[in-house]
Amino acid sequence: MRITVFRRLMADEFGPGRAEVLAQDHVLSGLGGKTVDQALAAGISAKQIWREVCEAFDIPSERR
Repeated sequence: MRITVFRRLMADEFGPGRAEVLAQDHVLSGLGGKTVDQALAAGISAKQIWREVCEAFDIPSERR
């Protein structure tokens, strides 16, 4: 998954402003205690990050 696609999915799910704040501030245990932005900078795939976001926020399977 491309990062641009990931960012669009985040914005579609949470709204553009909230998606940006979540990416910067929300620590995900499934990403080793990193935020989305930290995980992307560390080279974790956008697809894996999206899966962790979906789990953390109980996003329904049809929107995953």
